[in-house]
This record gives sequence, structure tokens and C-alpha cells, in this order.
Amino acid sequence: MTVVRYQPWTLIDSLQRQLDQAFSTETDESAAAADVAWIPQVDIYEETDRYVVVADVPGVEPKDIRITADKGLLTIRGEKHSRETPQSNARQRLERRTGTFLRTFTLPEGADVDRIAAKQAHGVLEVVIPKQPQLQPRTIEVRAA
Repeated sequence: MTVVRYQPWTLIDSLQRQLDQAFSTETDESAAAADVAWIPQVDIYEETDRYVVVADVPGVEPKDIRITADKGLLTIRGEKHSRETPQSNARQRLERRTGTFLRTFTLPEGADVDRIAAKQAHGVLEVVIPKQPQLQPRTIEVRAA
């Protein structure tokens, strides 16, 4: 009996990548997106003083994750390396995704880009984006001349 991996969306994913490549303008970001092997699941929420992005990146080492904030975009990219499997004639079934990943988000207007921080624990990446302090309108006193 032959073990066959069932992947119902492989053909559609391949077609989508080809269409994206055909209709996109070639930029560094779109070229990098064409090489993406998987997309991590992400939760985003807002608190009173910060925004938080929580991404599931199981099996990815912190040294293999790169986070950039540039031109109003927050980009999380990285790579999950495959484990070395012993070379033998035994059958294998590999279902866990490996390869590069990329997620890009538009930063909100009040984000303090200089204080963005990230940490990873137990396969969960947390990116904290502090909000800039609200500027209070200044009242200007008018004096008689």
C-alpha cells in the first residue's frame, strides 16, 4: 500500500501564486512573497497604551525571525527549518510545514515605531507596538497690546 498525502488546496495555492506573480509589480516585497512556504496565524488586539500582534510560529528559532518597521509597515518574516530525517528505505509521512514565512501589517497612525519590542516563548511570537503619547492641545493666552 502506498501512503499518499492528501492536499486538496495545493493546485489552487499554486494557481494563486502564479496569478499573483503575473499581475503584480515586481518589488522586493512581492518577490519575497512569491517564495513564502507558509503563513503563520496571527491575533491582533489594541490596548489603551499599545497594540499587540501575537503570531503562532511553532518550531521557529528566535534567531530565524526578522521583524522590520518601515514606511508604515510592520513585516514579520522568518524560516522554519526541517528536521534532519534519517535516510532509509522506510516510508515517511511529513505534514508539518517548513520553509519561509512572511506577514505584513499596516501600522496604525499613532504607533511608536522606535519602541517596538518582540519576544517569543513556546512557539508564540508577541510583538508589542506602543502608542505615542497623545498630544494635548495647547491653549494660548491673548494679551492686550
